[in-house]
Amino acid sequence: MASNLQEFDPVTDAAGDSERTCADLIVDYLEQIGVEYIFGVPGGAIEPFFNALARKARNDPGRRAPLASPRLLSRKTRRNAPGLQVIVARHESGAAFMADGYARETGKLGVCCATTGPGTTNLITGVASAYADHTPLLVITAQTALPGFGSGALQESSGDAVDTVGMFAHCTRYSSLVSHPQQLERKLIKAMVSACQKPAGPAHISIPMDVQRAPVAAGSGAFDIATLFRQPEVADTHSFDALCQVLVKARRIVLVLGNDCRGCIENIVQFAELIGAAIVTTPAGKGGMNPYHHLYRGVFGFAGHSSARDTLLDDEVELVLVVGTSLDELSTNGWDEAALLNKKLIHIDATLDNFVHSPMAQLHIYGHLRVIFSDLVQVFTSVDHQQQSCFSGGQYSRARKATLQALSGWTVSNKRMTFGTPRKVALNEADKCLSNDIPLKPQRLMFDLGRRFPEQTRFLSDAGNCWAWSTHYLHPKSSGCFRIGMGFGAMSWAIGAALGTALGNRSVPVVCITGDGSFLMSGQELTVAVQQQLPVVFIILNDQALGMVKHGQRLGGAEPVGFELPPVDFAAVARAMGAQAWTIRAPEDFAALDIDAICNARVPTLLDVYIDPEEVPPMQARMKVLDEAADGQA
Repeated sequence: MASNLQEFDPVTDAAGDSERTCADLIVDYLEQIGVEYIFGVPGGAIEPFFNALARKARNDPGRRAPLASPRLLSRKTRRNAPGLQVIVARHESGAAFMADGYARETGKLGVCCATTGPGTTNLITGVASAYADHTPLLVITAQTALPGFGSGALQESSGDAVDTVGMFAHCTRYSSLVSHPQQLERKLIKAMVSACQKPAGPAHISIPMDVQRAPVAAGSGAFDIATLFRQPEVADTHSFDALCQVLVKARRIVLVLGNDCRGCIENIVQFAELIGAAIVTTPAGKGGMNPYHHLYRGVFGFAGHSSARDTLLDDEVELVLVVGTSLDELSTNGWDEAALLNKKLIHIDATLDNFVHSPMAQLHIYGHLRVIFSDLVQVFTSVDHQQQSCFSGGQYSRARKATLQALSGWTVSNKRMTFGTPRKVALNEADKCLSNDIPLKPQRLMFDLGRRFPEQTRFLSDAGNCWAWSTHYLHPKSSGCFRIGMGFGAMSWAIGAALGTALGNRSVPVVCITGDGSFLMSGQELTVAVQQQLPVVFIILNDQALGMVKHGQRLGGAEPVGFELPPVDFAAVARAMGAQAWTIRAPEDFAALDIDAICNARVPTLLDVYIDPEEVPPMQARMKVLDEAADGQA
């Protein structure tokens, strides 16, 4: 094996345009599934892959259609789409965040790559974030040439050195070293399929430099991998029948929707309309729901709303259907047994692992969420059911006239609304949403963001205080427009993810809400937006502190240490990078902005917003968990 691979010079790429290499094979398969962008940072060991991308662009400079378009990977595959393009991030973690944002926006497989050694380890945080949030990514990393394994080659990350394949095994659905050219095709396909199966997540292949350059066998790349992505959309019929029997007896039901409800929210809301069930969401599930829907009661969990918890605590509620969530700390209000984790709970999920966290549930319903809820709609609108003879469990007590009217008009029931503050969602200190105080109240900023930006604006919120303020106070004008990387909680996720979102859909405005701490960590990715002419709007919550750390220390009685940040003129920094920028100190400064012009610019915009540093974000549930953990250690 080694003798065959050593025919390729480890420094100079010996493969000409006429000889198809393993790297070319990867490019061909990515084009086959309709991937448009590869996010990464080049380097010596990954150079053969970049060379293959360059050869593809040179030999096929025009626009070409993908060879296949698996429905799982693409909501809308555009004909005559451009070929693969490389987006060079400024740091590898930013590349992974960009791939995450692109995958969420398009429904396609996000792809990121890095060279060996530190290039690969720099990817880990972004990959781990995608793993926690069930975002499908293909992660391609390089290795030094195989003959040099174990000899201390520069940046070696084989199993004999810094074992990056082993590292990724703990934050991916699949992680494997390609140690021979004949392994590449099946391991690549295995990685792609693993990334998109339930639960979705990143899949990793590590390819030595000489394997990338090796020629591929004749006939490689002919496999139509679209067939492998077509997963059956089914539900467990036994548990579904049990669910129907329980639902028909219940008088009042509440739905709690998690992050995995994205993609089938219309079916779920249609069912809720039909039975008159109130809807609450987890913080990560908030983005799928229209906050102005008349059944919506707000967020339950971190930075949630009292209206959501009160809805769950209502004595008349008999069933709580928890859908598409792992029931972690932030989605359960710190494992709140009184409101959620009790015998009223029925857990509905497409991921079996999530049921481990709900042993108290009276039922576990496993299956594809779209199938489950479309079937529920059919059952509860059937002729037999209207005649109250569908089930043996008793009469259906709801008013048929009201529910059928709701069913027929559910898609337009939200046309009459006042944007800014939903009527059925109780906000803490709601008066501050209209405050004219200086410094600007973060509550007012979030209110104005939701009210002033266009209806289809994508809002991406970073970790820290941004989470709390946006989860509680920001209410976009339509569903599917709020994104948050809450599974792993990585700072600066939104900066990269916003760029991936904008590349995935150039027809909608994209707003990144981040803190001064996160921007100091990864703000250099702004130059990618400048280079790609992406009109992403970066909102910096500037309080000259790691805000969540500062307020957490105050609320928890800890020593005030390590939270201060220096004063930085972020508007000047942004202009130096080629963006346009404004400093916002008061509500009238924000009101004076031409939002339409900003959204239609050919450059990104940064708003350096000086918020009131003394306003305490709604993070009490998090503090409760930290306090309980401290007591347990004591």
